[in-house]
Amino acid sequence: MERANDSTFSGFILLGFSNQPQLETALFAVILIIYSLSCLGNGTIMLLSTMDPHLHSPMYFFLSNLSFMDLCLTTCTVPQTLANFKGKDKTITYGGCVAQLFIALGLGGVECVLLSVMAYDRYVAVCRPLHYMVIMHPQLCLQLVVTAWLTGFGSSVVQTALTMTLPLCGKNQVDHFFCEVPVMLKLACTNTSVIEAEVFAVSTFFLVVPLSLILVSYGHITRAVLKIKSAQGRQKAFGTCGSHLMVVIIFFGTLISMYLQPPSSYSQDVNKSIALFYTLVTPLLNPLIYTLRNKEVKGALRRQMRRILDLRQS
Repeated sequence: MERANDSTFSGFILLGFSNQPQLETALFAVILIIYSLSCLGNGTIMLLSTMDPHLHSPMYFFLSNLSFMDLCLTTCTVPQTLANFKGKDKTITYGGCVAQLFIALGLGGVECVLLSVMAYDRYVAVCRPLHYMVIMHPQLCLQLVVTAWLTGFGSSVVQTALTMTLPLCGKNQVDHFFCEVPVMLKLACTNTSVIEAEVFAVSTFFLVVPLSLILVSYGHITRAVLKIKSAQGRQKAFGTCGSHLMVVIIFFGTLISMYLQPPSSYSQDVNKSIALFYTLVTPLLNPLIYTLRNKEVKGALRRQMRRILDLRQS
């Protein structure tokens, strides 16, 4: 946002939950614990996917990218939030705000595309198992992941530029715990209807199109699984796909609540709570869902633990 009208501009003030100071100490402890567990869980999945040969498959390549993305998302917002809870100075520099906005938008777009890619991977695995390794060859997997990252951050460049070039007119109090587009638009002293429409259109594209592709993929998967004669085979197929579908429901449900609802639907405190869930709780749930419901990941974890114990004993 333009700062010409404020020569002493020193950054934005992130109000966060300062209207409820009695909650800040408890929130600090809860957020710190969840953040630590999220880093541990996502870091573990990334390490296992790299170190264990049994997990060197397209599914776990995509999953390790999802874990890396979640790790980046929480690290983009949580440390600043924790610092604001414990310190009197709740400011964030202009550059820091731009970085938060750009990274959070980009990673959100990446995850939308990546989850649809993972749904396609499960569709090929269940519906065309004999051709799985031919279709999902390493080059295609890399191309799909690169496309997800380029699409997400390409869109973020445009949205961040449009948002942060609006005239600020001295306003610098952000009623949120991190820099997010809808809140930043409220600081502008000009008509933002065109940018709001653009943000809504981009959000619709990144939410509705991938979600539609995912639902179509799972429609085909369900039909194929029901044709499996073996009850054990059906259970295994549904178990593998169930974890991915659970992640999809949590992620898209949260983002739709944030970006495709009328601004007046929720109070700002509710918006902050939803954003906190998206940036903190969802990245924690992803590794928990995949590890607790996935025998291959649990097996890889046991093998690596035994390997560590054997190294210590030798």
